[in-house]
Amino acid sequence: MRAMLLAAGRGERLRPLTDVTPKPLIKVGGKPLLQWHLERLYAAGVREVVINSAHLGEQIVEFAGDGSRFGLKISHSQEPPGGLETLGGIVKALPFLGDEPFLVVNSDIYTDADYGDFVRAAAALSPQENGTAPLGVLFLTDNPPHHPQGDFALQNPALLPSAVIKGGAYTFSGIALYHPGAFAGFDAARRPLRPLFDRMIEQGTLAGDILKGRWFDVGTAERLAQTEAYVERMGLATY
Repeated sequence: MRAMLLAAGRGERLRPLTDVTPKPLIKVGGKPLLQWHLERLYAAGVREVVINSAHLGEQIVEFAGDGSRFGLKISHSQEPPGGLETLGGIVKALPFLGDEPFLVVNSDIYTDADYGDFVRAAAALSPQENGTAPLGVLFLTDNPPHHPQGDFALQNPALLPSAVIKGGAYTFSGIALYHPGAFAGFDAARRPLRPLFDRMIEQGTLAGDILKGRWFDVGTAERLAQTEAYVERMGLATY
């Protein structure tokens, strides 16, 4: 299975750090966030990765290179200044992602979840006996203090993956599986992802699963410090 790491964001709330360093290269526990994801994708058996970039994208391309030092084959999908937002970025990268379900991970998060769980969950996007299958699976987490209203609910959390519905019981972790068919009809224009989710919910083609593991949205200096403290406490820091 192939994976895409979203790395094109500006990181406004982490300025001035992100004035000189793209957010995916901010270090946690002595390693750039992007590196944590690359190493865990490799450990899960993923070998082909696409990384999109925009703000200070040349630093991301230089850091990741062709992926050989991580045991990976990395392709780069470079976007115009300002980026294409999430939906536009994924659509632009589709030529690198093939015809099978693929994994997408926001590179500005940290999680100690087993990335192999994401790979195994791709079976949910394979046609079932009745010929139907969801076109996407979102991994959801408990609402953090900075986002108490949440994003989605699950129709029957006891039977996972289950249908996603509009509601606020859980927060989208920024990790998802998609079938390329979910993006049919879209061009690589600047577009957010949430309207597509809402349409898929109405069509019954979006499923959800609960993320198993700790999760941090490294979006502010305070949450960066919290993530750093967790990595140190768990003995995962490399410095």
